[in-house]
Formats: sequence, structure tokens, C-alpha cells
Amino acid sequence: MGDLLQPLDLVFFFAALIFAMVVGLIAGRKEETSEDYFLAGKKIPWWGVAGSIYGSNVSANHMVGMMGIGFSIGFAQSHFELGAIFGLMVLCYGFLPVYRKLNVFTLSEYLRQRYDERSQISYAIIMVIIMAVVQMVPGLYIGARSVCVLMGGDAVQQVSTTADDGETTSKNEVNFNYYVGFVIALAVISASYTIFGGLKAVVWTDVIQSVLLLAAGILVAILVFREIGGWGAMMAADRAGDEKMHLYLPMNHSQLPWTGVFTGLMAMHCFYWGTNQFIVQRALAARSDTEAKLGIIAAGFLKLLIPFFAIAAGVAAYYMFQQRLPDRAIAPDTAFTEVVKLVVPVGYGIVGLISAGLIGAILSSIDSMMNSAATIVTVDIYKRYINPKASDQQMIRTGRLSIIAFVLVAALMATFILDPNSEKNFFLQIVDYQNYLTPGVLVAFALGMLWKRGTPHAGFATIVSGVFFSWLVEYVYNNHLGTQPAIAELFGKELNFFHRVVGVILLCCVIYIATSLLTKQDEEKSRLTWTDLGGHEPNTLKHLFLALFGSIGFFAILGYIAYLDVLSPSLCAISGAFWTLAVFVGAIKLHPRESGTFLTDDRAWSGLLCALAVFMMYYFY
Repeated sequence: MGDLLQPLDLVFFFAALIFAMVVGLIAGRKEETSEDYFLAGKKIPWWGVAGSIYGSNVSANHMVGMMGIGFSIGFAQSHFELGAIFGLMVLCYGFLPVYRKLNVFTLSEYLRQRYDERSQISYAIIMVIIMAVVQMVPGLYIGARSVCVLMGGDAVQQVSTTADDGETTSKNEVNFNYYVGFVIALAVISASYTIFGGLKAVVWTDVIQSVLLLAAGILVAILVFREIGGWGAMMAADRAGDEKMHLYLPMNHSQLPWTGVFTGLMAMHCFYWGTNQFIVQRALAARSDTEAKLGIIAAGFLKLLIPFFAIAAGVAAYYMFQQRLPDRAIAPDTAFTEVVKLVVPVGYGIVGLISAGLIGAILSSIDSMMNSAATIVTVDIYKRYINPKASDQQMIRTGRLSIIAFVLVAALMATFILDPNSEKNFFLQIVDYQNYLTPGVLVAFALGMLWKRGTPHAGFATIVSGVFFSWLVEYVYNNHLGTQPAIAELFGKELNFFHRVVGVILLCCVIYIATSLLTKQDEEKSRLTWTDLGGHEPNTLKHLFLALFGSIGFFAILGYIAYLDVLSPSLCAISGAFWTLAVFVGAIKLHPRESGTFLTDDRAWSGLLCALAVFMMYYFY
């Protein structure tokens, strides 16, 4: 097993995995109805919602991939976490009240009721592809690869290559046979309790695995910061070196342009957090609307930890590698395991706990995607088209068979398609691939909830055209617009996928509006909007958008002031945070609730969460 995992490490490692599996199997042992199996009987408390949302989102792709991007690119990767707070607010106060009012199992059920069956099945196909292929396959890949490196010994082999000039170099490569073994092991473990226990098993194991993930991530961060002399030493090295601890990169940056993170990435957050089955399903399973909202907000606070224990730790690793491994090239997705090998003391069980946290991150995402993909197949395809009179037991059996099929396909693809020795930033690749499919879906959901005039033809046309436009926009830019020097200087020779998403969404909006105006409106379906289902007055929506656009204007002015260096980033951060809190306090006073106090109002906690995110956006300018 190599030098890293000693007997005590193995004890902790297997004990953590077995404990999570046993809890999952016990939690889901009495799944008798389809609501029990797919929505945990709608009895999940707020902390279960928070732990499951966080665990479902933060996989090994985050734990390993985020550190890799912090190491290779810098702190700008934090936009994926800071912008997520906006997406969570869109779910909490925009989409979720509508979903829960309609009592849906899947989000495609909303599309069927708002539009028609064409939109429902289009969404179902897109989401199954995303969950079973785009997300599960990389999860197995990065997890198996990382565990191989931690295992060491025969799991990793040294390969020497000779260049044309006669110079010989060597590097460590993952042994393919060990990689395949770990892919199979991860697939079997995650499938075992998910198949038998349903969503309830997934939620409780996610909570345990989230704790393991946080403990492992924070511990590694503390050790790597200590190795270079602490946070202050890292910031000093950063100011004197490559300045990686900044959030904003040039607008023609190939991977994280600042213009893209404030436009396309924000839209992607709205899709991921607001219209993504395997995230929203946890909130649908909450035992009340209030507990669902509190769970979402609590998950947001946990998300704000990631920039520090994963991304900033990756930046610290960059400076540590300069000191400790000056002549060695480190691939981004191996930065995490290299850090563990360098800074974690061996023989005390710590490596075992970190490995358990890593595996927990993998399992908590894979099990969530298995369950959600199975929910869509069972409810939207089997129940709808194959056996409309299916009993609860038949639906549960179909869900279990679907999970088996998904895990087999994902394991085969992770084994034979992905290269376990790739040196690319895999996290960004996953996000890129996923968002070829999603812009049209987001437009159909958003405009369908906000505009009564939207028609069934418009919903379907927008979802389908979004996929086509994603390829068209990229092709036109890379082959025509990007060849123009003036445009290339602004946005780069090749179109960044954040910018691509913006172009596709605008085209999808044109398609949606034009199709709606040219086709007949269904009066019954037009009532399934945010104002009608959410119980809000039209003026509420007006006030919401005034506050939103007013805040965007204020933040833009504050950003320009920071750019001109009129105020320090710290003062801008404080100003932005106070403005954000004031907006939420104003909303609470303008729309008071009959019961509860200010501190028990979920909007107060949302305001604090958003204020923290805004503060970080200016402080790390």
C-alpha cells in the first residue's frame, strides 16, 4: 500500500467508509412508497438539506480540482463559490416556492405543466446525460486517480521518456490496473446503499461525508499554510511573486475572464442551483418550506469555506512546490495528493482520515446523481409513458434497476475513455461540457416563471435550440470573429465558455419571445408563474428587480472606484457588505411576516450570507 497509508490510517479509512454505508442502509431500510424512495418522505430537517446539498455539490472534482486550479491559475477560481450564493438565492426565493407549491418529484414535471410533454422529455434526457455521463464519470475518474496516488507503491509507477535531444525525464503515472480496481470499488460502494435506501440513505450519508470532507479539507489547508509560514507569509510571497490571490483576470483570459464570471458564470449558477434536479431534489424533500430555505442558506455558508481550504490552499501549494520541488512539473489535478505526501505526518491515522474525506466527497456526489437520474427515469419516462398505472413497488424497482444501469455505464466510461494521467484542469472541462446543454433549459424555466405569455411551443423550441446555438456560437467565433485582431484582443482568439453561454442565452431569449408571440397562449398554463404560484403580488416582483438592478449599479460603481484606487479594497468590501445588508433589511421591513422575529427570519440570514460573499469579491480585488 506504499508509505503513506499505515495500519492506523487503514483502520480509520475503512471504519469511516463502513460507518457511512451502514448508516445509509439503516436509514433507508423502510422505503415503502415512491415518495419515501425518491423524496425521503418529505421529512428531511434543514441541517439534512444543508449537508446533502453541500455533499452533492462538493465532490472530488471540487476537493482535488479546486486545489489544482488554485495551484495553476489562482484565487480567481473562487468565483465558482462566491457566485453560487446568487444561484442559491435564486433557488430559495425564486424557483423553490413554485416547485413546492406544485408538489413535484422532478423539475421536468414543472416543465410539463407549464409547457407540454416535449419540454418535459427534453429536460429529462439532458439531465440524465449530465448526471450519468458528464458528472458521474469524472467523479469516478478523479476519485480513483487520487486514491491510487495516495495508496502509492504498485498503484503508481515511474515512467521514463527520452526526448529528441537525448534528455531523459521521468514522472509518476497511475497503474492502469489499480485505477480500474478503484473505479469499480467506488462504483459498487456508492451504488450499494443508494439502490436499497433511496434518497433518505443518500441524504444521511451525504451529511456524514460532508463532515469528513470539511475535516479533511481544512486539515490539509492548515498543514500546507503552516508549511509556508501561515496566511500572512503566503500573501507576502504572492505580492512579491505571481499575484495569484486576486479574483479578477483579464477579459481575454482563456479560462477565467472577469467579464465571463459576472455574466455567463452567474447564469450557469442560476441553472445549477435553481433548475438542476440532483441539487433541488434535496430541497423538495424538506419537511417544510422554511426548513428547505434554511437548509439552502446553511449550505451557502459552507460553500464560502471552499475558497480558503481548497483554492487558497492551492495557491499556498504553488509557493510550497517552488521551495520544495523547484525542478519538478506538477499537473494541476495531482496537486492535492502531492500536498498530502509532503505535509501530512505519516503513521498517526491522519492520511486515513483525509483519504476517507476524499472518498466521502466522491460518494456523496455520485450517490446523489444516481438517485436523481433514477428519479427522472422512473417518474418522467417509466411512469409517464411505459406504465402509467405503476404501483409504488414497481416504481421503486425501476429506480433501482436504473441505478444499476447508470453505475455500469459510468464505470465503463471512466475506465476506457478517460486518461488517468491527464494533466488538464479537469474541473473546468466538466463545467464546459455541461454547459453545451443547459442555456436553453435555464431560459425556458426563467421566462416561463416570469412571463405569462410564454407558450408550450416556445419552451420546447428554446430547450432544443440552446444545444444547437452552443455549437453554432462557438464555431462562428473561433472560425470568424476570433480571427479579427480587435475582437481577439478583447475576448481572445478562442471563445471562453462563459462568454459562449452569454451569447447562447441571448439567442435563446430571442427564440422564446418570438415563438411565444407567434403561437397561441394557453391560459391555464400561463397561470403557473412565480407571482401566481408563489402567492406574490406583481409589485413584489417589481420591487425585487428594482433592488437587484439598483444593487448591480451600486456594485459596478464601487468596482470602478476600486479599479481607480480611490478607495482601498477593504473599504470597498465594507461598503458593499453594508449595502447588501441594507437591501435585505429593507425587504424584511417592506414585507414583514406575521410570525417570528428578525433573527428567525430566513431573509436575515440570507442577507448575512450575501454580504459575506460581496465582501470577499472586493477584499480580494
